[in-house]
Amino acid sequence: MTSHKTAQTMKPATAAKKLGVYLEATPPEFQEGVVSRDELNALQADPPEWLRELRRTGPHPRPVVAAKLGISIGGLTRGGITEALTTEEIDALKAENPDWLVRERATQAEVRKETVRVKEKNR
Repeated sequence: MTSHKTAQTMKPATAAKKLGVYLEATPPEFQEGVVSRDELNALQADPPEWLRELRRTGPHPRPVVAAKLGISIGGLTRGGITEALTTEEIDALKAENPDWLVRERATQAEVRKETVRVKEKNR
């Protein structure tokens, strides 16, 4: 008896998350299908133009927005950012540098310092 190995698949939302893109901005054929592990690997290894463009200009999902701003996802929420942002909108926020963003960056820097301190202490 031979076993047939079935391809591992994932929902488009999971694949978009792994690719670091905003699902609603992907092409309809991506949103409506399922993505196999091999397809995901191919998209990561040799991204098509739509994926390169999304990564370059957005809109970006909240985890990517938070990383580009150097703050946490919770910091985005406290700052009133609840939707995906484009690269242009992120750059405008950086240029404007509102008080909430300054505070959240300082908070994030403290969190990182504390993480390093605890890590060193536990060695």
